[in-house]
Amino acid sequence: MGDSKAAPIKEMPLGLDTTTEEEYASQSKLLQEFTSIPSIDKAWTFKSDDGIGSQAMFSISQPNILANKRRKSILSAHIFKEKNSSVNFHWSPFPVEMTGVSTVVPSPSGSKLFVVRNPENESPSQFEIWSPSQLEKEFHIPQSVHGSVYTDGWFEGISWNSDETLIAYVAEEPSPSKPTFNDLGYKKGGSTDKDCSSWKGQGDWEEDWGETYAGKRQPALFVININSGEVQAVKGIKTSLSVGQVVWAPSTKDVHQYLVFVGWSADTRKLGIKYCYNRPCALYAVRAPLYKSEANELELNSTEDVPVFNLTQQINSAFFPTFSPGGKYLVFLSARSSVDSGAHSATDSLHRIDWSTDVTLWPSAKIVDVIPVVMSAEDGCFPGLYCSSFLSNPWLSDGCTMIISSFWRSCQVILSVNVLSGEVLCISPADSNFSWNVLTLDGDNIVAVSSSPVNVPQIKYGCIVEKTTKAAAWSWLDVSSSIFKCSEKVRSLLSSLQFSIMKIPVKNDSDSLTKGASKPFEAIFVSSNSKKSDTCDPLIVFLHGGPHIVSLSSFSKSLAFLSSIGFNLLIVNYRGSLGFGEEALQSLPGKVGEQDVNDVLTAIDHIIEKGLASPSKITVLGGSHGGFLTTHLIGQAPDRFVAAAVRNPACNLALMVGTTDIPDWCYVEACGSKGKDIFSEAPSADYLTLFHSKSPISHLSKVKTPILFLLGAQDLRVPVSNGLQYARTLRKNGGEVKVIMFPNDVHGNERPQSDFESFLNIGVWFRKYCK
Repeated sequence: MGDSKAAPIKEMPLGLDTTTEEEYASQSKLLQEFTSIPSIDKAWTFKSDDGIGSQAMFSISQPNILANKRRKSILSAHIFKEKNSSVNFHWSPFPVEMTGVSTVVPSPSGSKLFVVRNPENESPSQFEIWSPSQLEKEFHIPQSVHGSVYTDGWFEGISWNSDETLIAYVAEEPSPSKPTFNDLGYKKGGSTDKDCSSWKGQGDWEEDWGETYAGKRQPALFVININSGEVQAVKGIKTSLSVGQVVWAPSTKDVHQYLVFVGWSADTRKLGIKYCYNRPCALYAVRAPLYKSEANELELNSTEDVPVFNLTQQINSAFFPTFSPGGKYLVFLSARSSVDSGAHSATDSLHRIDWSTDVTLWPSAKIVDVIPVVMSAEDGCFPGLYCSSFLSNPWLSDGCTMIISSFWRSCQVILSVNVLSGEVLCISPADSNFSWNVLTLDGDNIVAVSSSPVNVPQIKYGCIVEKTTKAAAWSWLDVSSSIFKCSEKVRSLLSSLQFSIMKIPVKNDSDSLTKGASKPFEAIFVSSNSKKSDTCDPLIVFLHGGPHIVSLSSFSKSLAFLSSIGFNLLIVNYRGSLGFGEEALQSLPGKVGEQDVNDVLTAIDHIIEKGLASPSKITVLGGSHGGFLTTHLIGQAPDRFVAAAVRNPACNLALMVGTTDIPDWCYVEACGSKGKDIFSEAPSADYLTLFHSKSPISHLSKVKTPILFLLGAQDLRVPVSNGLQYARTLRKNGGEVKVIMFPNDVHGNERPQSDFESFLNIGVWFRKYCK
């Protein structure tokens, strides 16, 4: 008989041995310290009541890993400008957590705060109006009026009118009626939700906008009066039009107020819109619901047909509308080069409409090009506009200068743009390889953040120091803040790192390359600043997705963690990335799996030749198109990588084209810009063969590299079948494969627990094969 008091056998977590578990324990503690560093999502400034200085409000978030959500808070500061040209931020003692809050939007004067709490079920949406001292109003908007308010950063639009009595916003349209059944069959006339003797059917399926919008109903436009709480749907907008990004237009000659919004038309098929700027859209103006004051109650006073004006018929893409302070100009961004070429993202252009108070002139208004698409820039010159958002108020007091963040090769910079002359100036420090992002304006001053791959974000305050010269000079002051405070260990590890941005010459003998495509691309190299011996630290080659996005020289908690556990990083912005001009970007479609693969191998060779990497200790990591590239590389160059890791990789375009929310992407990236015109939901056998030949799976038989798959089961962009097909086949062929599936994640695997587990496993996996 055995000893009944013997200790129970310790069970190891699935997939872990004792050594790996020790590695998990040590790395997870460090990753937790990196993960807990907060981020600033938005910021606002207001004039102080005492007339001295100004007030600032920062919306901050950080992962709450245990709850698997992001914890949101608000932190306030009083800004004082000193006589010696310095600036002081007097911070409130503690941030205030915004539990259950979906978004907050201050009124233009800063005297009111609109708080939105979206429900997690079919409950009403909750709106709150706060004054500086207390809750003034609370409204509950039932699902019969509208669903959740859009807070996605794209369709999202919440706008106060000038007298701060009305708020326009975008929300899901009301739930459609569905068939009702009971024990006798179909029930005529439906039933109430509380009728427990019947049940609701599904009714007709409706298209949505794909990745991250699954189950979301059509975005529609509403206005609430904050005195009465009355909500009105804006009339006159076609049901085929999805709306977003609403702003109030300046006053007109007639009695009506008007709204300007972006509209995306989709009569039948809605192709995925997340990260896809190639979806045609236009700016529209529509009359806001007219209210009349009677005994302090506001009631609708118009039943006539409401006209809707298309303001941008001359151009196939228009979004992010913003009016200049005096209402003279309507300025907007356009992705027409993306729409024209079919590339999911490309070089932006900026445009202006001189705004008229006569509504009859709106449809014929001339669209003025402020910043055209830059095809190819000379070294050091403006490479084109690459802008992911505008501030709610991006204007300086002259009424014609906008402050914008934009990508400039591998950096993000701050630009001033004169919308009359078209003059573009980079006003963040020209000698900095850091990335800069504008948070808000404080009068004619700028509140921004600056960071690098080895420096946590730092708040900066920008002031014009010379207004007399043609190109005003800006001074950037450091702002003391504990927002980005990190542990002493993290700070020490980061201080031991350095980074540089390398120019990588193109290796191509072809005479057919455009001028822009022939110019060097870039890679960000992160390494230890104290080399202890002649041997190099192991290398992680990091590849961004898209392919038409860019890896910036900004702080990334996950990549900084990987740098801190003993890896050098080579972050490659291969040709096709944003920030390098349109010719370089458009050189990639039709050549994926070839040109981008060669660029990555060229970048690796470049640092090996410089003695910065050992050929025997190279790993590769990428997600989405970066995963496409990673799996291509380990197939086309099977002896060059000791380990690989991929997040939701596109491994087989022939499979992906029939399951993704963006089948047109497969055509454009495999066939070039002509793919936009030949795109079909039912590809021919010839195109399926072409897609397979362009895919990593066509090189699968040559793969030797151990590979880790991190897959989101709810991914609509690159459905999980893509990664599983590759992983299963490779495992059957005897390859070393590890798969981690996140059952509730979409394409980004961005839920806090999923992101944490992903990068913990990446670190452990790479260290295992680099010992």
